[in-house]
Amino acid sequence: MSDHREEETAPLRVECYAGYRAEEAPRRFYLGKREIRVTEIIDRWLDPARSHFKVRGDDGDIYILRYDQVTDDWEMVLYNSGGREETRLSST
Repeated sequence: MSDHREEETAPLRVECYAGYRAEEAPRRFYLGKREIRVTEIIDRWLDPARSHFKVRGDDGDIYILRYDQVTDDWEMVLYNSGGREETRLSST
């Protein structure tokens, strides 16, 4: 089993499907050497400078990824393994 604490400080790299707009939707991302494929985009929202994506990974965990259009950088702003019911993020 991987240690998610180490992954929280690992570099994040995101691969996207680019439709008619650049960086439209994340398809997979890497935390250090670990690849996580996006199996579901649960939610997405935009503000003037950033795009946010709440996604489920192929590991069953839920992540919120933020893309900054100005700096062209991705950041993982929230991670939830769903392992503890009292801290679980809703999947809806």
